[in-house]
Amino acid sequence: MSHMGCFAMILMGIQLVMYRKVVHATESIRPNIIFILADDLGWNDVGFHGSAQIPTPNLDALAYSGIILNRYYVNPICTPSRSALMTGKYPIHTGMQHTVLYGMEPRGLPLSEKLLSQYLKDLGYSNHIVGKWHLGHYQLRYTPLQRGFDSHTGFWTGHHHMNDHTAVEHGQWGLDMRRDYDVAYDLHGKYTTHVIGSEAVNIVHEHNQSVPLFLYVAHAAVHSANPYDFLPAPDETVAELAHIENYRRRKFAAMMVELDRTVGSLVEALHARDMLENTIIVFSSDNGGPADGFNDNAASNWPLRGVKNTLWEGGVRGAGFIWSPLLRNVSRVSHQMVQVCDWLPTLYEAAGGNVSSLPTDLDGISVWHELDSGAPTRRIEILHNIDDIWGSAALTVGNWKLVKGSHYNRTWDGWYGPAGIRDEKAYSLETVANSSAGQVMVELDLLPSDDRITQLRRESTVSCGAGAHMANECNPLESACLFDVESDPCEYNNLADEQLHTLQSLLARLADYNSTAVPPANMEDDPRGAPEHWNYTWHNFGDEPEPEVLLNENEEM
Repeated sequence: MSHMGCFAMILMGIQLVMYRKVVHATESIRPNIIFILADDLGWNDVGFHGSAQIPTPNLDALAYSGIILNRYYVNPICTPSRSALMTGKYPIHTGMQHTVLYGMEPRGLPLSEKLLSQYLKDLGYSNHIVGKWHLGHYQLRYTPLQRGFDSHTGFWTGHHHMNDHTAVEHGQWGLDMRRDYDVAYDLHGKYTTHVIGSEAVNIVHEHNQSVPLFLYVAHAAVHSANPYDFLPAPDETVAELAHIENYRRRKFAAMMVELDRTVGSLVEALHARDMLENTIIVFSSDNGGPADGFNDNAASNWPLRGVKNTLWEGGVRGAGFIWSPLLRNVSRVSHQMVQVCDWLPTLYEAAGGNVSSLPTDLDGISVWHELDSGAPTRRIEILHNIDDIWGSAALTVGNWKLVKGSHYNRTWDGWYGPAGIRDEKAYSLETVANSSAGQVMVELDLLPSDDRITQLRRESTVSCGAGAHMANECNPLESACLFDVESDPCEYNNLADEQLHTLQSLLARLADYNSTAVPPANMEDDPRGAPEHWNYTWHNFGDEPEPEVLLNENEEM
């Protein structure tokens, strides 16, 4: 390393120490926690994983200034991941392991579970959610305001159209946008990502800093919308992305660009109120991306295998990072194993809570100190899911991953692009530095040098080698597959026949997990939940008398 390079690193270290001196002055105040959850984001849909196709400079600036989580796992689909985040438990232990929660189902995340928001409320936090809930609404007691949150602007179901805020599901159609308990008719026509972004900024501007803030920003983007317009995005943003030839992919990219811009505005707001110095920001996808038309969407998990709602790496390996001046060992790519259920104990400990006081039946473990130091986490295995209805399961122990069964009769078991723009010269370091979040990082002397950013980006890019796939291919519907995901993250080479002892060991461990599973809580749609009975809104129908039209039908029967 040159003398100038050494000097630059020393200078950056001094600057970090000086910035953290300010943090020490606020040690008596619990840190603010901002959790940003993207919906259906693919591994390859952010700039910090190696593709320059979709510009995400605000997220990238935070990622390079924080810790990029390269072995971070989520669950394969929306509701299971969100339940794991909120409870600190694998979905098999809450009955949320099979598919998603639909708008007419008379159920929700079990009320016996204490949620992250409620734990933080015990520590004195002011809790707010903007965006998607998707953990039950058939009775108000399942909704955010009765589960530890002080406010909610957003929607209850799993998706909606970002302009008209209606959701089409199981042949039903209804409005789904709420301000607390009330239907937010006044927001009609306002782009959901903009609503979420502006509401988050307003919460920061109005926050009473004598108490810590927990802000859960659960985006609708980049989930597909309704059949008449699957990928709604502002026309002017779509026009900015003419370099993307595939029009569906271009619209998807525009949705992601809008999400990224809200992140920049939120960082600016936190900085303007001098809150960043004592803030933790977590960014996460909720599952792998729906690629190549899956769910009528256009995400990319390249080069990982599979899509959303599969147990391949492309379905469960999440794009994520953590940023905070409270962490010492930053501007690095972490290969520490982390699962979405770990956030509850991790953030609870970061907030000053006593982890030993948490229930002993949590599956999540705190990784706060390990993220701070860079040491390996205590997590050596991850249960990706067990779904006995569909006959699928996956488990990772160390570098070994077991895949048993498949969804959609193996239709989505392949590798799907686009690979994006892989030329390093096409990636604009200047755009990262000039983004809203980038400018704040520059002002605080936290953004690494261009050379360091390039190195981080290389380290966080998964590469599996050309022509290696399909060697020792398996059919998980016939027999379990075994992969070394450390050397083969793209799951090309099935080693089940070569590693019989390891295979049997993981199968036995999977059986141990399954012996602790509770039955899936899925229920049939309840006709009372049809939006047509509630002025064409998705409603808390379980709190209401049965609609007269259904009473008449029952009497006739």
